[in-house]
Amino acid sequence: MDSFSDIRPYNDEEVRPVLDSLLASPEFISALSRLRFPRSAGPLGFLLNPVIRMALRRQLAGVNDVRSMQAIVKRYMDRMTDDTTSGFSVSGLDLLAPDQPYLFMSNHRDIALDPAFINYSLYHNGRDTVRIAIGDNLLTVDYASDLMRLNKSFIVRRSARGPRQILAAYKQLSAYVRMSLTEDKVPVWIAQREGRAKDGYDQSEPAIIKMLTLSLVKGEESFADFIRTLRIVPVAISYQYDPLDMAKANELYLLEEDGVYEKGEQEDVLNIARGIAGQKGAVHVAYGSLIEEDCNDAAEVAARIDRQIIGSYVLHPSNFFAYQALHGEFPQALCGGQQRPFVAAEHRDAGRDFKARLDDMPSHLRPYVLKMYANCILRKQEFGYL
Repeated sequence: MDSFSDIRPYNDEEVRPVLDSLLASPEFISALSRLRFPRSAGPLGFLLNPVIRMALRRQLAGVNDVRSMQAIVKRYMDRMTDDTTSGFSVSGLDLLAPDQPYLFMSNHRDIALDPAFINYSLYHNGRDTVRIAIGDNLLTVDYASDLMRLNKSFIVRRSARGPRQILAAYKQLSAYVRMSLTEDKVPVWIAQREGRAKDGYDQSEPAIIKMLTLSLVKGEESFADFIRTLRIVPVAISYQYDPLDMAKANELYLLEEDGVYEKGEQEDVLNIARGIAGQKGAVHVAYGSLIEEDCNDAAEVAARIDRQIIGSYVLHPSNFFAYQALHGEFPQALCGGQQRPFVAAEHRDAGRDFKARLDDMPSHLRPYVLKMYANCILRKQEFGYL
């Protein structure tokens, strides 16, 4: 019996039937039409939908397993990276054994892009791609769940209610992560926290570590030994520009003003699309080192993850100009994937671009955006890296 069938990614033999079901779904095809042609999809949907379905059917004709599905995703990632970034770079991956499964735990800035860029870096370096943890709060329509599970995602049941149901869901999740790493020998990605760091302040939640340890067999293994079994590797993902910076700033502003933020219907799905389509500037994925030290509790593990993520986080010119706008001076720090000392005169164009980006935003949101970009530097200062 498959005890993970309701949360795990689809297996090879399930891929084709799920794809055929999606292609037959009017809701899915209409959603694609709205995303691809937002101005025309409404009045011309009856013309666009059959065309989109036919084009997808052709594109997906030879997809019959997970690997061929990920080859399709890779094509979209190539195009997206070319169109929406000014460069993509990776560091630290060459220091990790290529034949070992790791639990990659990263900072969390974007719902879909964080694991997508990790997978992109792994794929282009001949490594096995990760199984991706994704909350069911993001999967408000059936086709979203199907799409994610086709791409090696597994479901985190955040919608569970009541202590017993929540505990059962998290025990199942912990067991699935452990099985993926130790039995299936497949790497896994999970964010360091629940929800994105909308203010740019990256910090691990010990509760995530506690959840992962629910499959620890008490009396047979220690906490420290179990953590080593997970083979945790911290990862720092940084974007020169966050495509959703203004949307995040608006949420922070409303929370501060009204004490509450009411999320719109399908807002998460729309944010995924906007993140993919939005300009990101330079993007860097920095892999840390395997956590092998003895750790006595979840807080200590979280602290070790934070130290690596903050230390390896690559700063971009946007971070420096935001810090200067708030504090009146530039910090002495390294910049970009090549890790060169930041010299403002060498980044005048980037400074103008960042100012223009701010000027296009409502004035009441600009302080939130500046803090969002500057907090990366403040975190490095807090940890003694600057």
